Amino acid sequence: TVLSEKPTTFTITVTSEAGENDETVQTTLKFTYREKYPDETPLYEVVSQENLDDNDVTDIMKLLEQQAEENLGMVMIFTLVSAVQEKLNEIVDQIKTRREEEKKQKEKEAEEEEKQRFHGTPVTIENFLNWKAKFDAELLEIKRKKMKEEEQAGKNKLSGKQLFEMDHNLDTSDIQFLEEAGNSVEVDESLFQEMDDLELEDEEDDPDYNPV
Repeated sequence: TVLSEKPTTFTITVTSEAGENDETVQTTLKFTYREKYPDETPLYEVVSQENLDDNDVTDIMKLLEQQAEENLGMVMIFTLVSAVQEKLNEIVDQIKTRREEEKKQKEKEAEEEEKQRFHGTPVTIENFLNWKAKFDAELLEIKRKKMKEEEQAGKNKLSGKQLFEMDHNLDTSDIQFLEEAGNSVEVDESLFQEMDDLELEDEEDDPDYNPV
């Protein structure tokens, strides 16, 4: 696209060949002839780009400078554009390579993660000792808590004497329970007044008596 004739200024859009997934990179270059062109290099700049990063643009500018110096004294626009075209094709190939490397890296990380899930962390003397120290500390803490709970339970448990001292009704609780159930017991004392009149055999005279 011609922008002006004095000085001669124009733009050329350069597009790479399609990559593996039909991706392309593109740049638009602006050239301006100097008064003594081609005995002096033209002015050039990148006015737009597509799918290129800053490093790619910097590389293109360096390439244009190099090619312009090498072709000084000759008509060079075609040569400059051709060099940029080749550079864009390289960038597309680099994108493909970079994506393949990223894919392989992700697959490798996923594989390592899967191995860790099934194999766990390799045991070394250092990490075993660290684990054992932590385990022993946790076990000691559990024992301390259990001893403290048992000690506290022992303090809260009252003896029979303490229970009676706290509640004097406990000494008659069994009788009260029987009376409430209607099972009162009456004892006829006359049955025990004539115990002397009973003829009781001496245990030693009993042939079946066994002191053992």
